[in-house]
Amino acid sequence: MLHLTSILATAIPTTIEWNLNVAFTMIVCNIVAIAIGKFTIKYPNEGPQMPSSNLFGGFGLPAVLATTSFGHLLGAGVILGLANLGAL
Repeated sequence: MLHLTSILATAIPTTIEWNLNVAFTMIVCNIVAIAIGKFTIKYPNEGPQMPSSNLFGGFGLPAVLATTSFGHLLGAGVILGLANLGAL
């Protein structure tokens, strides 16, 4: 049993603790994802509207959820990659 535990422990990547560099990286990744969505989503204002649409770039709720979800996936990958390289 001890051997299996040590094998599993080596398969789990080490994660970085939250700090301002991690937060800044996530914010930048979300901004990049929103910019990509702005140019690629065919109907960005479809569906339910956001309460103050000018704050959300004219996006409807589905576009906001899609771009920020993509931004968080992108951010998680970038943060893990930079942490693995020792850059964060």
